[in-house]
Amino acid sequence: MNKLCALFVYAVIAFGLTGCIMGGKATINPNYTSANPDLMRIGGEAPENKEPEIVNLGSYCLRVVDKWKTDGKTPDGQTIWSKDTFRKVIPCR
Repeated sequence: MNKLCALFVYAVIAFGLTGCIMGGKATINPNYTSANPDLMRIGGEAPENKEPEIVNLGSYCLRVVDKWKTDGKTPDGQTIWSKDTFRKVIPCR
């Protein structure tokens, strides 16, 4: 019985090592994309900030300002750009 248990343990270890060795060769390349590139972009130079926009909502207006900022890096060193949107209530002209 002890020989059977030892054989089973060795088989599990061998199977595990084989999986680790084969798994290292079959790595999946990361895909850094965004479903909405207006909110997040990967790599390249900083996107341009557009001019502030005034939106008339009837009884009041909003001043909308979009600013791009660096939000870290991907594991392969590409810059992650994310957009912050700031809104402020202002009187309509």
